[in-house]
Amino acid sequence: MTVIRTTRQVEPADVEELPARRAALVGAIRASFTGLAEARLTRLEDGAWLDAWRWDSAEAMQAALAAGPMLPEAGLAVALTRDATAEVAELVDEL
Repeated sequence: MTVIRTTRQVEPADVEELPARRAALVGAIRASFTGLAEARLTRLEDGAWLDAWRWDSAEAMQAALAAGPMLPEAGLAVALTRDATAEVAELVDEL
């Protein structure tokens, strides 16, 4: 089952640096784990940032979440995160 994990945060500590650190993290995750199909970063009208990662399965996502924090890129990206909340949703339909 495909799942999408979204993380919402207030404006990051360093707006200019976030895209590069996030890109490095996405690359490291893809090199180390299978199943990350897509990652999209958006800025919402209220100034918050929404990062949506689409996974081929909940198991693939869980494996990356469990071991991913050990990656140096994870620490660098998370250092910019402020007041983040995350949710996981099962993809039910897509047109």
